[in-house]
Amino acid sequence: MNKKIVILNGSPRKNGNTSALVREFTKGAEDAGNTVTEFFLNNMDIHGCRRCFGGHNTKEYPCVQKDDMCKIYPAVKSCDIIVLATPLYYWNMSGQTRIAVDRLFALEEGEDNLLRGHNRASALLMAAEGHDFDDVVLYYDHLMEHLKWKNLGHVLAGGNGDIGDIEEKPVLQEAYKLGKSIQ
Repeated sequence: MNKKIVILNGSPRKNGNTSALVREFTKGAEDAGNTVTEFFLNNMDIHGCRRCFGGHNTKEYPCVQKDDMCKIYPAVKSCDIIVLATPLYYWNMSGQTRIAVDRLFALEEGEDNLLRGHNRASALLMAAEGHDFDDVVLYYDHLMEHLKWKNLGHVLAGGNGDIGDIEEKPVLQEAYKLGKSIQ
């Protein structure tokens, strides 16, 4: 069955190592018959969450802020799978990714919680210069538990500091296989 997949790409580099993971994952997912929509967060105008609790998920735009999250909310509301793709910065997801994830909270507000549960799944694609992914994987796994989403796994690509370092590495095939496994 065709799945709708949303990728939140939090890399600041359109042709960087994280984006290479996204390209391979997308190829695999589309080869399996799925529909993929990617949001390149670095080119979007997304403001930090104000934690005002003023949002409401039944509104067309669930957050009180009117920025480019208004493009993301409808896709997330109707998708089956959300992929977080990010470089590892200071033992966490990039700021671009963190802001978008925080802003998804608006979909939890209101009578109909449109974020938690709903038979959604997620995967984490991450590239880094180093290899210490423990803290961010712990956060991601806890987030999946909170949201009650199926955790499809992680593709963690360490040892990739410069643009293009990831090319020809087996981890790209891992990203492709993860995308291809989505049926």
